[in-house]
Amino acid sequence: MSARLPLLVRGLRRPPQPPGPPRRLRVPCRASSGGGGGCGGGEGLLGQQRLRDTQAGSSRGQGSQAPPARDSIVREVIQNSKEVLSLLQEKNPAFKPVLAIIQAGDDNLMQEINQNLAEEAGLNITHICLPPDSGEDEIIDEILKINEDTRVHGLALQISESSFSNKVLNALKPEKDVDGVTDINLGKLVRGDAHECFVSPVARAVIELLEKSGVNLDGKKILVIGAHGSLEAALQCLFQRKGSMTMSSQWKTPQLQSKLQEADIVVLGSPKPEEIPLSWIQPGTTVLNCSHDFLSGKLGCGSPVVHFSGLIADNDVSLLAAALRIQNVVSSGRRWLREQQYSRWRLHCLKLQPLSPVPSDIEISRAQTPKAVDVLAKEIGLLPDEIEIYGKSKAKVRLSLLERLKDQADGKYVLVAGITPTPLGEGKSTVTIGLVQALTAHLNVNSFACLRQPSQGPTFGVKGGAAGGGYAQVIPMEEFNLHLTGDIHAITAANNLLAAAIDTRILHENTQTDKALYNRLVPSVNGVREFSKIQLARLKRLGINKTDPNTLTEEEMRKFARLDIDPSTVTWQRVLDTNDRFLRKITIGQANTEKGYSRQAQFDIAVASEIMAVLALTDSLTDMKERLGRMVVASDKSGQPVTAEDLGVTGALTVLMKDAIKPNLMQTLEGTPVFVHAGPFANIAHGNSSVLADKIALKLVGEEGFVVTEAGFGADIGMEKFFNIKCRASGLVPNVVVLVATVRALKMHGGGPSVTAGIPLKREYTEENIPLVADGCCNLQKQIQITQLFGVPVVVALNVFKTDTRAEIDLVCELAKRAGAFDAVPCYHWSVGGKGSVDLARAVREAASEGSRFQFLYDVQLPIVEKIRTIAQAVYGAKDIELSPEAQAKIERYTLQGFGNLPICMAKTHLSLSHQPDKKGVPKDFILPISDVRASIGAGFIYPLVGTMSTMPGLPTRPCFYDIDLDTETEQVKGLF
Repeated sequence: MSARLPLLVRGLRRPPQPPGPPRRLRVPCRASSGGGGGCGGGEGLLGQQRLRDTQAGSSRGQGSQAPPARDSIVREVIQNSKEVLSLLQEKNPAFKPVLAIIQAGDDNLMQEINQNLAEEAGLNITHICLPPDSGEDEIIDEILKINEDTRVHGLALQISESSFSNKVLNALKPEKDVDGVTDINLGKLVRGDAHECFVSPVARAVIELLEKSGVNLDGKKILVIGAHGSLEAALQCLFQRKGSMTMSSQWKTPQLQSKLQEADIVVLGSPKPEEIPLSWIQPGTTVLNCSHDFLSGKLGCGSPVVHFSGLIADNDVSLLAAALRIQNVVSSGRRWLREQQYSRWRLHCLKLQPLSPVPSDIEISRAQTPKAVDVLAKEIGLLPDEIEIYGKSKAKVRLSLLERLKDQADGKYVLVAGITPTPLGEGKSTVTIGLVQALTAHLNVNSFACLRQPSQGPTFGVKGGAAGGGYAQVIPMEEFNLHLTGDIHAITAANNLLAAAIDTRILHENTQTDKALYNRLVPSVNGVREFSKIQLARLKRLGINKTDPNTLTEEEMRKFARLDIDPSTVTWQRVLDTNDRFLRKITIGQANTEKGYSRQAQFDIAVASEIMAVLALTDSLTDMKERLGRMVVASDKSGQPVTAEDLGVTGALTVLMKDAIKPNLMQTLEGTPVFVHAGPFANIAHGNSSVLADKIALKLVGEEGFVVTEAGFGADIGMEKFFNIKCRASGLVPNVVVLVATVRALKMHGGGPSVTAGIPLKREYTEENIPLVADGCCNLQKQIQITQLFGVPVVVALNVFKTDTRAEIDLVCELAKRAGAFDAVPCYHWSVGGKGSVDLARAVREAASEGSRFQFLYDVQLPIVEKIRTIAQAVYGAKDIELSPEAQAKIERYTLQGFGNLPICMAKTHLSLSHQPDKKGVPKDFILPISDVRASIGAGFIYPLVGTMSTMPGLPTRPCFYDIDLDTETEQVKGLF
């Protein structure tokens, strides 16, 4: 809230400008490192003031005190600000705070004063000039723009008194309110938290000048006249803190004369009316003028000489206030920088009250009230402009956080994998959530869970959701399992746009001449014909160094326009996020409008799209765009790969995916943070959540914290791909593997009867059976050995069910440790929450302190066949591999196309270490058949198909949707697990 300057600097004003229309300017005033700029001489503004004081000295009364060394006070403030800023810039060389001033009027005097003081301190100023008659909404619009500008650290208003409405003042962000006018800053001042807020520079200047003049404020009677709003409140508060007795009065108060006669110090908050005689002020009274209108002539150097033994300091207050405002801007910048750095979490965890018997997952979820997601974000160190809120309980996190915390050390990286599971799943997600709840809510260790987003397919099919379960789950679980923030829908849209582009291009190339095709691809618009950016890139790849569409030869036009896609080689399928077996094979193009072009195709489930794998492995928006462009969708008739970039669709795909790339923030039942991001299939893709979620979480938890992420299916599939594919892409090194086992699954591997989803378990699984458990531990031992191939310590988490006996639990833990596990711990998080996994959390912390000797299983430069063989033999235990003729031909083609140095992503059943789902335990001496080999070039891996793999699940006889319903009155989802 800038005041006009006193007469002493009137000489600095620009010559009068000719009248014209009101200005609306946004002028960045860049402060130089030189001297006084337009203020004349090396001493700039302060030198001119000293001259003014000398000239005006004779006008003071004989008994008046000399003014305090104003220039030394101001220079001290500016010098202090300059030194603080220099220290900040030592560690942050690019940092330069900016003060924005919104001015509604034509008086530029304040602008020059602020500019010169800012220049001396090393700040920049942005001046926004509005017409004098600008309304409230117009001013607020400008304020809101500056609020969102991260380059601006302070905002001051130079507007008329009538414009200072509560609505305008509180539009300012408190952290940028360097004049201390918002209710939040005033409230903190009144409460006594001045160190946490900005205090009015004018009020501070009044106190500073009085104390520098040797005035002892303790016990003094202070009269503040004509002040309003924030200035009045700040003056009263600061004087009272100094022990003064403060009175406030307006100029029209009947008792004004008597109050003036009682006062030791008078502070003028607005211009003195003509009818108030100066004689009412007693000789010896100290008078300070902090009026907004110093050019009125009502009081000051233009007024009649009055002989006071006190101090009249109209110009002193204004100049010092401007300097203190600059100091506030530097303080704001310092706070902003401090916020950019990592800080320890102040997480408020939610309490659990477990019930017995344990209710359904959705009943447990609804019994807990989640924290507002913006509160959670603040607790874990996210800044307000780093989240995009979706409803009350979920938000997206912007990737700018990685740049802000780039120098922050990563936390510990923990992978949750599992033994070969039953079709029911063994609870890896539940263990993941239980572990982070234990670490954060019970051991006070920063931790983050990073999970995949579940597909709608299993949610409405047979498996159910993937939010964990019991008292270890992500909440709200119905939002977790249904739509979330629409990432899978974005992938569906992008995937199907590319599919449409492929068939459309084939149709148009089949039905048009070279010239007609070229003219439609590069049309003349308003008489101008030019290539798009992506078309110029294609020309460059083709070796055509031309930019004018009219200069291409017929051969060059044909080469550019025709992709010559071989329809029989199209590998890109349409997708849908629903289990629908009748879309596994379809015929497209049967309408008459397609002119006889038809072919056999299929639908995959959306999470099987290569775009999902790209999302999970990318590390930036730029990288994602490049990966999307590299995706191979077919081959041309000469055997060369055709990519999304060739089709010209890369930019459009990136636009559809621009929000999906941001991880989704949610929370556990105990209020600890969770990232839910990406959900690639764990058979044909790598089955892990996103690299970006892990990287952001590792920065947020800090060096002593833990990020726990989960790999799909058993360790032979999800963990192997996590290490060989995801860790190669991310460069991250894991510290610990948590291997989840259940007594139920071990009994199955020991020879127990088959387990089928939807059918009650047989008595072998519900009654103690030590021999079955002992025999089945061979699978657990094999998965521990697989983990040891990568040099990472493994902790076995035995996910305890209520039917498990103490003897069975003890046996599993003992055999696991004998097999080389760092530790083996029974876990009870499903029934009691994080408290039931505290022992697991302690074991993981201890294992992480041992250090990891991580190594990849193979060198990517090995031939494709050798990489496949290495995985088959070292991980699955196969004797050898057998390639079908089609697989062999594909390997040769990919090698010739330059894709031979990519990692391998095996597409294999998760229900056995072998390719046969019914082979339990540890199958031996089997030959692994490779029926086909495909390539996800954008994602960056080759995926061999072991046997027959379905990329579109079907619905069972009785799907989960029979139990799902909506209460139309409360809008609550029913029957969702």
